[in-house]
Amino acid sequence: MKKKNVAVFFGGQSSEHDISCISVQTVIANMDTERYHVIPIGITKEGKWLLADSPESIADGSWERSAVRAVLSPDAERKEIILEKDGRYSSQPVDVAFPVLHGYYGEDGTIQGLFELAGIPYVGCGVLASAVAMDKFFTKIIVDSIGIRQAKWVPVRTSQFSDMDAVCDRVERELSYPVFVKPSNAGSSVGVSRADDREGLVKSLHLAGRHDRKILVEEMIVGREIECAVLGADQAEASGVGEIHAAGDAQFYDFDAKYKNPESSTVIDPEFPDGVREQVRRYAVDIFRAIDGYGLARVDFFLTKETNEIVFNEINTIPGFTSISMYPALWEAQGVSKKELVSRLIEMAAERHSA
Repeated sequence: MKKKNVAVFFGGQSSEHDISCISVQTVIANMDTERYHVIPIGITKEGKWLLADSPESIADGSWERSAVRAVLSPDAERKEIILEKDGRYSSQPVDVAFPVLHGYYGEDGTIQGLFELAGIPYVGCGVLASAVAMDKFFTKIIVDSIGIRQAKWVPVRTSQFSDMDAVCDRVERELSYPVFVKPSNAGSSVGVSRADDREGLVKSLHLAGRHDRKILVEEMIVGREIECAVLGADQAEASGVGEIHAAGDAQFYDFDAKYKNPESSTVIDPEFPDGVREQVRRYAVDIFRAIDGYGLARVDFFLTKETNEIVFNEINTIPGFTSISMYPALWEAQGVSKKELVSRLIEMAAERHSA
């Protein structure tokens, strides 16, 4: 059987660059080398595309000093990576693209559009689903349309900061403190913070505004943070449900709590009241279908403390794939190894393109 050339893209220009560089190591380590030939392409924070010469170069960061430039040709007849070293050019054919890029320019539909132009099958959600899921404004609108409860929210744009008192008045009319303030387009809780009063709200808005011109101010939901993995297409299936335990001193499961605090933990099969687990799984698939998802996504919810009500939080179309990430761990608990999971995602990409 001829091996498929799989171009794996990692790094990127978003604030989640470093997490992507960790996620991709797990993906590559679990790629079936009998079936796939890996072409690792790293994108620096400045937007330079480089060929990584080995997994070790990704682990130690030396890939960023690679002498080989590598760009994807948009020519749909070529389906290739163009390589350049010392002024000499060569090319490498590509059968499947595997983006392991979190956040801007990787998870938001932009690179998916390039794959479409190039006519190359790719892992994960398409342009529309990627863009919608990345933009929390539009995710909210779609989830409202299918009747699943989510936190109350007030939209704010940075163009309104010139009259911050009016912004704060509007938020305070709709919501009570404490509130959470989020950039509309960001992941791994980057730019997210809690505000307990007006002064904190102003600071939080400016923080979120450094990451996006659109901002959501949300009511605080007191409850358990739970997550569900989805895999597939029209007949997508949901994993079990896991729970996040943020470090004791963390206000919420923010970037530091996720990736820097060893006291944070995940529980793969926690106890839930009757019916909660199955309802979360149904909601996860419903939301995935509503955005026209394909391949994979992780859907995050809250379970309220007092009433055990399920409240949708967000959907991630390229979830973390690190050694501590919930997405692969949930599938491993269902008997799907990381190696099998990676292979299924690649084969689904090829199937979509041939359909």
